[in-house]
Amino acid sequence: MADFINLPCRDDDGHFLVVVEAPRGSWVKMKYDPAKNTFIFKRPLVLGVTYPFDWGFIPSTRADDGDPLHAIVRLLQRDGKKAPRQRNDRIIAVPAEDLRFKNVTDLPKRVREELEQFFISASAMSDKKVVIEGWDGPKAARKTIDEAATKYIHRGIS
Repeated sequence: MADFINLPCRDDDGHFLVVVEAPRGSWVKMKYDPAKNTFIFKRPLVLGVTYPFDWGFIPSTRADDGDPLHAIVRLLQRDGKKAPRQRNDRIIAVPAEDLRFKNVTDLPKRVREELEQFFISASAMSDKKVVIEGWDGPKAARKTIDEAATKYIHRGIS
């Protein structure tokens, strides 16, 4: 069985890899559970809201929230217990062979606005308050991924 958390974060050509937890059109949030080596149901999205693109994580990375770095808008979130805000970056990735978009700046403004609204709507019934911090380009994305890969600590299954 594959251990998705510990896959390399890059392929042999240097492209970042993404493990998809919730495919495009999914109305539920799934999360990979390394202890069970399976994907588990986390929560449903708000009625009428579905993932606009495949959603997942970059393996062998660790974001500030302790999870692998998420792949799809730079966000902050706060839980209902008034905990301090915690960064929860999102990387919008395109297949390396997709020549339609080189980076996020190629996405129409309307698509970026719709993605922002998706993240706000998707967390509407949770205890998280989402604040859109802004958009960065591929250089910042690579830096964020490299930093998360450096923070990564192998998660052994006990």
